[in-house]
Amino acid sequence: MTSSRDKGLSRIADILAKHPANRGSLIPVLQDIQQDFGYLSEEAVAELERRMGISANEIYGVATFYTQFRFSPPGEHTILSCQGTACHVRGGRQILTELEQRLGVTAGRTTADGKFDLERVACIGCCALAPVVAVDGKVHAQVTAKKIPSIISRYAGEGNFS
Repeated sequence: MTSSRDKGLSRIADILAKHPANRGSLIPVLQDIQQDFGYLSEEAVAELERRMGISANEIYGVATFYTQFRFSPPGEHTILSCQGTACHVRGGRQILTELEQRLGVTAGRTTADGKFDLERVACIGCCALAPVVAVDGKVHAQVTAKKIPSIISRYAGEGNFS
C-alpha cells in the first residue's frame, strides 16, 4: 500500500520533471508545489533539498522573500477583508478588527480549527459596495460589525461566532 507521504513525494518528482534542473527554476517549482499541495511543507522543502541540491536554508530564504508562499495548510475557507480607500473610509478597519476578534486570529493567519484563513487585502474592486468582505470569492457588501457573526456562521458549520 502506498502511503500519503510516498504519493506526495511522487507528485513532487512529477513537478520537478516539468522544470529544468537548476536554481533558476526554484520559484516556478515552489509555485507548482504550492498550487498542488496548498502550501510548502517541511517535507516538500526537504525533498527539494535532496533532489535539487539546494539547501533548505536557501529554499526558505527564497520562499520567505515572497508573500505568495505559505508554510502551513490553508484554511477551509478564505476571508478577504478589503482595506482599500472606499472600504477604509466606510469602516473597513473596524470590520477587520471584528473579524480578528470573532475568529481569534490576526490577518494573515489560519484559525486553530483550520476553518478560516483571514487576509487583509488592498482592494477587492467593489468600491461602490464598501465596505466589503469576500469569503471564498463571494462578496458581502455594506458589511457592518453586526453582520460579521452571520457571515462567519454561514461557512463555519457548527462553530458559534456570535
